[in-house]
Amino acid sequence: MTTNQQTRGDADDDGLSLEAEVTPDQKGSYLSGTAKRSIGGRLRLLAVAIAVSLGLYHTLTAGFGVPGAFVNRPIHLAFTATLVFIWYEAHTGEPSDSVPWYDWILVAVTIPSVLYLTYAIQYGTLSQRAGQPLTLDLVFGALTILIVLEMTRRTTGIILPTIGGAFLAYAVFGPMMPGMFAHRGYGYERIISHLYLSTEGIFGIPLGVSATFVVLFIIFGAFLEVSGIGDWFIDVAYGFTGRLSGGPAKTSVIASGFMASLNGSAVANTATTGAFTIPLMKRTGFDDHYAAAVESSASSGGQIMPPVMGAGAFIMAVWTGISYVEIIAAAVIPALLYFLAVGTAVHFRSKKRGYEGLPADQLPNSKQLLRDGAHFTLPIIGLVYLLAAGYTAMYAGFLAILITVVVATPIAGVKQFLLAIKNGDWSTATSLATAYGTAAVNAFDRGIRMTLIVAAACATAGIVVGVVTLTGLGLQFSAIVSSVSGGVLIIGLLLTMVTAIILGMGLPTTAAYVVVAALGAPALTNLGVELLAAHLFIFYFAIISAITPPIMLAVFTASSIAESDPWKTGATAMGIALAGFLIPFMFVYGPELILIGSTADIALAATSAIIGVIALSASTQAYLVTDASTPERLVLFAAALGLLMPGLLTDVIALTVFLVTFLRQYVAVNGNLPFASATSR
Repeated sequence: MTTNQQTRGDADDDGLSLEAEVTPDQKGSYLSGTAKRSIGGRLRLLAVAIAVSLGLYHTLTAGFGVPGAFVNRPIHLAFTATLVFIWYEAHTGEPSDSVPWYDWILVAVTIPSVLYLTYAIQYGTLSQRAGQPLTLDLVFGALTILIVLEMTRRTTGIILPTIGGAFLAYAVFGPMMPGMFAHRGYGYERIISHLYLSTEGIFGIPLGVSATFVVLFIIFGAFLEVSGIGDWFIDVAYGFTGRLSGGPAKTSVIASGFMASLNGSAVANTATTGAFTIPLMKRTGFDDHYAAAVESSASSGGQIMPPVMGAGAFIMAVWTGISYVEIIAAAVIPALLYFLAVGTAVHFRSKKRGYEGLPADQLPNSKQLLRDGAHFTLPIIGLVYLLAAGYTAMYAGFLAILITVVVATPIAGVKQFLLAIKNGDWSTATSLATAYGTAAVNAFDRGIRMTLIVAAACATAGIVVGVVTLTGLGLQFSAIVSSVSGGVLIIGLLLTMVTAIILGMGLPTTAAYVVVAALGAPALTNLGVELLAAHLFIFYFAIISAITPPIMLAVFTASSIAESDPWKTGATAMGIALAGFLIPFMFVYGPELILIGSTADIALAATSAIIGVIALSASTQAYLVTDASTPERLVLFAAALGLLMPGLLTDVIALTVFLVTFLRQYVAVNGNLPFASATSR
């Protein structure tokens, strides 16, 4: 057992407590209206059996071939919806330990409604009667739409299904819409056919990505967690940073960035790593709201950190036609800048307040951990190598899971198992097999249950995208942005940013990205933005919406752990992650940051941005070498903006201003210049 596991205790031993996009309060999350059941006994076994079966199906198809869209996607939706109606209450309040009769009816309706499409495609005459759906097609289609909206309401709250419902209403009442938003309107038959009987709606790209890449990599992350490898990474980071000034907060930044990249959920990551890091931060002197702000900022940013980047990179790759490897390569520098901003903010805050690290005897021995567990890095190294070598993300993820199983299984245990079989000691062999089998079951169950919210959000996002393609709303929105901005790029970017943050509030990142990209990406490309830069711009602000008031789910989660004021926490998180609001503009105007340009230009842009991020953090935290006065903070902020803007002249002027401020503070603290000190020695 790792140190981190010892610290947290055995609350997670059954492997069933980790949830994606669900706050720690089981009775209902802030503003979301979701609630989880406390099921047990045979009902729990049934839920676990469904989850494990679905997890095995997705893992095996990743390795040996994925069925067609109208087989794979309906299977994924049918069984994730079934699990939603088993696990999630229809309303908030005291969670029950049983499934009421009306939810069993929903399950009974869900499976035939969703899987009927597979039958109609494979064995029916759907292709011969395109454009002329039968009554049964429309009935099952309408039921599937309602099922998707209900499962989304239960897992994410009322906001996303309300958006989905609003888009459905827009499809019907188009002639009543004002100005450029008006269209001719569509009947129920046309809407249902488009959303249910094609890959333009519910069974479109978002659900397709959920049923392939997303579920596989969430299962991969679950195997890392159940096996203890995830805890090992956190312990190593804790051992290296825990003794530094503000060490637990720096551990939070590193650990949250790593784990959130795998699970793709700011809220889930905040709830899990935050349960460990937030109390440690408070214990070493951090204010409760600041500790919560650090955790929520880092957990949100993890979704832009390669190599996995949650679900967004996979959807982006399918949507844009840009390779997955190219997307994660382009995201490296912006992601590092984001975490540099959060990390330096923590460092300056710690120095300003005089926060000390923890004694060595209270920390894991990182060198010993590396010696004993270096093989735990193989799943991540293997994943990166396979992606770089040109293997598909699906096959790379499948092999990464197998590598995880191999490296996490102790050699001594395998030898003991084989020896027990050889000696006919079936009791020992059965006991060992049961232990390893239980771990695998827990990993599949955990991974699938973490996928439920993503699957629901992607299905509803498919409704939104379907309406956009049916009505031409995307083109209209693009025309509106172009008209309002007058062709001025910065105005178009600001409009898209506001749209992403508003629509992203209260939504999982995947859904927020899909909804806004359907509307905003064409508008940005029409204004001359590179396709990849446009999608990354939208993706970043979909992520940042998790810490942006008033509906900031990651902040609410962290605040519930830290027992802090959520509004104060949200304001602090925005200050810590302020660079995150500027970085997307930086790579739009300076595409060198996403590796578009010569090596020299990329290096120059990255260096300038790094110094700019440090200056920005120093300004927001009022500390560089020592406490910064108000004029110094303003100067540092101006220097940061100059360094973050593209252009050699602004870089030179801003760098000069930053160095003068740094040297002035250094002399005030040390009495002479740094090179003078070195010369005197």
